Amino acid sequence: QVQLVESGGRLVQAGDSLTLACVASGRAFSRYTMGWFRQAPGKERDFVAAFNWSGGTTFYADSVKGRFTISRDNSKNTVYLQMNSLKPEDTAVYYCAGDYLPRPTAHPTDSSEYDYWGQGTQVTVSS
Repeated sequence: QVQLVESGGRLVQAGDSLTLACVASGRAFSRYTMGWFRQAPGKERDFVAAFNWSGGTTFYADSVKGRFTISRDNSKNTVYLQMNSLKPEDTAVYYCAGDYLPRPTAHPTDSSEYDYWGQGTQVTVSS
């Protein structure tokens, strides 16, 4: 069992930058594909970014590509989401998720593949 705890969410202005962090407790963090998802009020949870456990491949939603960067520090059991040029439409609860040793056919953008989820951290971008 692993626990994920997000931090870093807060109220910012459009154009600002913000970094979210997700710390994992438990076993073998390096064997987890880690993802960030977000959910705005009244909307479904959407994929934001993911960092594959094997090979270090990263994935991004088109809406954040070029503005957000996902990274991980396995020595700290932590995954980060650096968010630049924030827009009001980025306002959402951001969730960290972990997929332990994903199936070969699993795709990191698919929320149903993830085994563990954090409680979420609120990011609000004012215009």
